[in-house]
Amino acid sequence: MKDLKQKSVYLLDMDGTIYLGDELIDGSKKFLEAIKNKGKRYIFLTNNSSKNKETYVDKLNHLGIKATEEEVFTSGEATTMFLKKQKEGARVFLLGTKALEEEFIREGFVLEKERHQNIDYVVLGFDTTLTYEKLWAACEYISEGVEYIATHPDFNCPLANDKFMPDAGAMAAFIQASTGKLPKVIGKPNKEVVESIASKYGLNKDDMAMVGDRLYTDIKTGENAGITSVLVYSGETKEEDYRNSEIRADFVFDSVKDMIDFV
Repeated sequence: MKDLKQKSVYLLDMDGTIYLGDELIDGSKKFLEAIKNKGKRYIFLTNNSSKNKETYVDKLNHLGIKATEEEVFTSGEATTMFLKKQKEGARVFLLGTKALEEEFIREGFVLEKERHQNIDYVVLGFDTTLTYEKLWAACEYISEGVEYIATHPDFNCPLANDKFMPDAGAMAAFIQASTGKLPKVIGKPNKEVVESIASKYGLNKDDMAMVGDRLYTDIKTGENAGITSVLVYSGETKEEDYRNSEIRADFVFDSVKDMIDFV
């Protein structure tokens, strides 16, 4: 565990790693306290683009974890950063919640909500307000060749008691079935999300460790970005899933509670 103790920045998934639904995972608060007590830092890195940073801060505070907006980085933020580099003020057809819409508008994008508009990008987020009309319009745009971006690829969002909600990846599967097209993914497991964090916070990737419960997003991020990865079994991935997967983590724990002595 020597290598893990040498890390000074922990990129932490939230759903399935720190909490499930509206319940803290046992030991997660002490884990976070241990990181800060060692003079190290953590950044909450979530693929869930249905909420903005303010919402996550409110949720964490409600759960008893003191957090600031500077300690939260979402796939929605990563996506706006990417698109601003491509085209400032782009016209976007967005499949997303009101919170994600507000984030895009705040960053200067023009959101088109009707079909048959002249747009630059279709962006798919975790849209818990999804309608058939939105899906239909998105499929038309994508079929016509409009560039197609997704904030993240997660198929399900984990909840308490082994429940889940269908996530953006499931919505992308619908679009793929209709159009045959796959999106460019900006959030985990794309290495660009880690590079964006390194750039924004002035960090060295060698100092980072990615901690999460999903193989194809969290752990794959470690592989794609060349940083240390830590798998926890408190969310989506179970021990049997890991045994049957080709994706390998650098470290594996039952939960972040078991990591406390190794930060």
